[in-house]
Amino acid sequence: MSNIFRKLISEFHSPRRSLSTKLCLGILLMVAPTFIAALGALYLQSRFFIRQEASERANSMLNTMTQRVRNYMSTIETSTDANTWLLEEHFTPDSLQSTSHRIVSLNRQVRSCSVSAVPNTFPQYGRYFSVFTINDGDTIITVREPDFDYFDKIWYKAPIDSGKACWVDPFCEHTEGAIDYNEAIATYCKPLRPDGEHIAGVISVDLAFSQLSRILNSTDQSLPNTYFILLGGDGRYFIHPDTMRLFRKTIFTDADPVLHSDRIALGHEMTAGKQGNMHITIDDQLCHVCYRPVPGTNWSLALVCPDSDILKSYHRLTYVVIALIIVGLLGILWLCRRSVSRTIQPINQLMGFSKKIADGNYDEMIPTSTREDVLGQLQNSFAAMQRSLHEHMHSIHQATEETRERNEELVHAMKMAEEAVKQKSLFIQNVSHQIRTPLNIILGFANVLRDSFSSHNDGGGGALHDKELHDITGMMKYNAIHLKRMVLMLFDSSETGASEELLSRRSDEVSCNELARESIEYTKTHFPGLTISFVSELSDSFCILTNHLYLVRSLRELLYNSAKYSDGQHILLRVSQTDTSIRFIVEDIGPGMPEESQDLIFKPFTKVDDLSEGLGLGLPLAKRHAVGLGGDLLFDTTYQEGCRAIIEVPK
Repeated sequence: MSNIFRKLISEFHSPRRSLSTKLCLGILLMVAPTFIAALGALYLQSRFFIRQEASERANSMLNTMTQRVRNYMSTIETSTDANTWLLEEHFTPDSLQSTSHRIVSLNRQVRSCSVSAVPNTFPQYGRYFSVFTINDGDTIITVREPDFDYFDKIWYKAPIDSGKACWVDPFCEHTEGAIDYNEAIATYCKPLRPDGEHIAGVISVDLAFSQLSRILNSTDQSLPNTYFILLGGDGRYFIHPDTMRLFRKTIFTDADPVLHSDRIALGHEMTAGKQGNMHITIDDQLCHVCYRPVPGTNWSLALVCPDSDILKSYHRLTYVVIALIIVGLLGILWLCRRSVSRTIQPINQLMGFSKKIADGNYDEMIPTSTREDVLGQLQNSFAAMQRSLHEHMHSIHQATEETRERNEELVHAMKMAEEAVKQKSLFIQNVSHQIRTPLNIILGFANVLRDSFSSHNDGGGGALHDKELHDITGMMKYNAIHLKRMVLMLFDSSETGASEELLSRRSDEVSCNELARESIEYTKTHFPGLTISFVSELSDSFCILTNHLYLVRSLRELLYNSAKYSDGQHILLRVSQTDTSIRFIVEDIGPGMPEESQDLIFKPFTKVDDLSEGLGLGLPLAKRHAVGLGGDLLFDTTYQEGCRAIIEVPK
């Protein structure tokens, strides 16, 4: 730390450092010792409080778990005491069996229950009479054990000798060998006095240590290495994480008086029924142990908390304090530099902005100052000067920007005008081409007919045959109809046609099937030899109120497109209905509608290509007619064999 201060002092006296740096280093040299001293005092006090809080937390956990263990044992005692009067009131073989079964079945904490009468109490069953009930998983089993003297066992001698209820350990000097942990039980025994004076039998209810261990292991998960141990009166382990020690070893087993003196001292404290805290080494790990006796027994419960768990914050405090010192010094240095920079900021700003103004840069504004000293007045004067210059430059930039925007608008308007002229020329050219083609055909055939009749009248023998004449007139009629169709489309697409459609009424009573047949016949006049199938779910007498003209035009357009773009042999017109509408469905087999054209098909004057026949008005007008009739025109995109169009109008 002294090296750091010497380095700071040398930096403070360096002539290369700026004024703000020297001021910051000087303030840091004055503040750092006080800051470190205060933080050191806080560190020492915090270590004491953290250790005290850890000890209180451990004791709180131990007290809580002792209460839970005692509540668990009290459940056993209560269930036994509550049924003792039944046995004493009706001390019969049947009563012994039913009461034993009742205790086990109504108390899930009870592992087993046995009731034994003193010898020769029920001579009709032999010298000895005992019943035993065990909770074997989902099954409760009650059996009578004849010819077995339970009174020779310690857990029956204890209540008879003492004459009162007591808890008996699962391992004692009369028990040979080790007890299996899964079968280990502690027994609560109570003498039975039917006449209120003499002992006629003993009831014993068993507590499973495996269940008690599960209660103890349900501890706070924030301390993963913390565990509980339960010792008997002789120091034997009843509950311990190492199952190899259970009921086989005591806390004094393999304890060296020199190396493990603290563990021996803890064992004597616990077996003596005392309460307290100790800091000992267990399995080469320093642990904080809290212990206290279990009320009503000679057992002792202890909470073993490794220091790495419960004192984690205690051990990390040193690193936290070192980090705080470093961060604090850096923070102090940053605050000092910020304060000093804020103090001399007006001078630096004026110097920087003066250079920018000298270079002709008027974009960045000098902020005004609330300070009333000379520096504040100087900064405000420069700010006023720059604002005046900025307003002048802004007016110039604004005039330039407005001129540029007007020029861009003029360029855009010119482009739009050119595009409109181009589209108008293309449209006129397309309309002229589409109209000129059928007119030329009609005029050509008219000249042929004229020449034929002239030659025939002059006796030249150039008359046409009937078949040729029929073909020529049919072709002229087809083109005349086609020409009329285009003229009607142009009229409908005009403002006059749109106005007439808006003013039209939907008051025509139209037969759906008749309308469909009319449209089919009209389409066949355009395409001789065309095959159109017709299917209807409605009767011929079914009619709707609509506008006959616009509905038939829409339906004709769909049939016309199907005849034009399909194979001409598999066109189907189907009439169906829903709850609220009538549907005219036209489907065909062919190339169908291209996916890239589906978004443009209802846009006026849009065609698949510029060389294709038509004006690009058929489907847009059909869509407009259908919408004007209160319905809609749509295409079924799920139909893949060709094209399926649907006109839907209200009933």
